[in-house]
Amino acid sequence: MAKSSKGAGKSLVRASLAIHEPPLGTSTTPGGIIKTFPFSFNPAELTISRRAQWRVTTAPAVREGAKPEFLGPEAREMNVEIFLDTSGEPTSDSVLKQVETLLSCCETTQQSINADQPSPPWVVLEWGAFSTARFVAYVSSVEASYTLFSTTGVPIRATCRMQLNEVPSDKKNQNPTSGALTAQRVHRVVAGDSLQSLAWREYGDATAWRAIAEANGIDDPSRLPNGAQLLMPAAGEVRG
Repeated sequence: MAKSSKGAGKSLVRASLAIHEPPLGTSTTPGGIIKTFPFSFNPAELTISRRAQWRVTTAPAVREGAKPEFLGPEAREMNVEIFLDTSGEPTSDSVLKQVETLLSCCETTQQSINADQPSPPWVVLEWGAFSTARFVAYVSSVEASYTLFSTTGVPIRATCRMQLNEVPSDKKNQNPTSGALTAQRVHRVVAGDSLQSLAWREYGDATAWRAIAEANGIDDPSRLPNGAQLLMPAAGEVRG
């Protein structure tokens, strides 16, 4: 279990939640980005847990305890609390819309219905260098508590609690340029980035930019807005 330090809500590096279309077929790479949800206030506490599965088979004729059998590790789970507040703008309905966005993470997307593979979105939480908290997941629950309302009854403050469950990847691939193990990750676009340069940096092959474009639903590769978050597919799933 891991927890962030207290007072993290004041950090200048903002956490964000990238909401993606679920993948098609048996892929473990999320589809294009539906929406990026930036945190106005970073979590003051974030909990990550993981369990190991064991089985103990008892035998009546054996006096000593049975030897446990290890079955394997379970995927990680994350519980995060998101604070929303627009009390400085009492006529704003931003809190209501933000809560609706988070609740939609448990709803089936229209694109997956059209593909006959109905599924809610997949998500990736990113918070600066906190790599332990960065993994592909689905949202198993969202709970919203409204704690302050405007004079017209519109919520202007809320606390949302989300549970994220990791989607395990069957592949642990090697970067063709370094030989190091890599996993799917999110890259934030900075000035000078292009899909070709990112493909060369990530996979050692500039022609692999198409895989990045496909994973993020990019129709125009010449337009990469600064600050946009791109999911970088695992190297073994990329073909130039």
